Amino acid sequence: MYLSELMAAQPVAPYIRESDFAVREPWSMAARRLLDYLLVYVQEGDCLFHIDGEPYELHGGDFCLIQPGSLTVLEGKTNTITPFAHLDWFYDAFREERFPTRSGQIDLTPYQHLLQPRLNDLHGIDIPVRLRPKQPIQLRDKLLEMVDSWQRRNPLMQLRAQTLAAEILHTILEDHSEDLKQTEKSAPQPMNWITSFISFRLSEPLSVQEMAARANLSPSRFSAKFKEQFGVAPHRYLLRLRIQHAMELLRDPDLAMEEIAAYCGFADIHHFAKTFKKETEATPGAFRKAAGMPNDR
Repeated sequence: MYLSELMAAQPVAPYIRESDFAVREPWSMAARRLLDYLLVYVQEGDCLFHIDGEPYELHGGDFCLIQPGSLTVLEGKTNTITPFAHLDWFYDAFREERFPTRSGQIDLTPYQHLLQPRLNDLHGIDIPVRLRPKQPIQLRDKLLEMVDSWQRRNPLMQLRAQTLAAEILHTILEDHSEDLKQTEKSAPQPMNWITSFISFRLSEPLSVQEMAARANLSPSRFSAKFKEQFGVAPHRYLLRLRIQHAMELLRDPDLAMEEIAAYCGFADIHHFAKTFKKETEATPGAFRKAAGMPNDR
């Protein structure tokens, strides 16, 4: 799956489940597998994390991202300050049921439906456990502000925390997925944007070539994908939308026919009247009259 496909099905909508600054004496947490993401910043001290069997020695200034499903053993070798967040990055209906797993929870078979998608399962993405931020100070500041904002518990600060979580994801992807833009060119092109695009341009001339260019597809490929998703050709869909809009506007007695023709993207009133009758078997005037509106405009 590509990132664009995942985001179309599960938009980025951060949900911070638990977050703290974690000031601790030497500590350890036994093996467990995660349902969500765990982001850790080692502000002070030394840690040894085993992630999927690989050891990672982490020291002051290091960032660690543990992805869902990973087998995780965590240990603070010294006194540590480790700001962290358990969070979801992708929306689903199970966020209230998902939880930070506890020591010994290794078999997640009963909780498979609660697993967040893994970034590293997506095409073109390979994010290391020990992050390599290009601007570590900026990433640190965002993480610390996110933790602080989340702990304040008022709606505006919660919104700020979620915004920062999205920014952090963006930074991580930019820092570690240099080929992502190139990889995404091979991704299936979602067409869910096209209805809004057409509606926004309804009063303007709009060709299949323009729609195809917007989708980064050839006109023939775009037409085939469009018909596959919507059941009709693009020009036919556009015409139906224009006629439906005209039917809505004809119910407003204050709008002249010329205005309605222009608002619906017809070149002139004659083209509008001819096309409207062909599609509805009634003239615009007859439709307006049948709708109980005066026909003097």
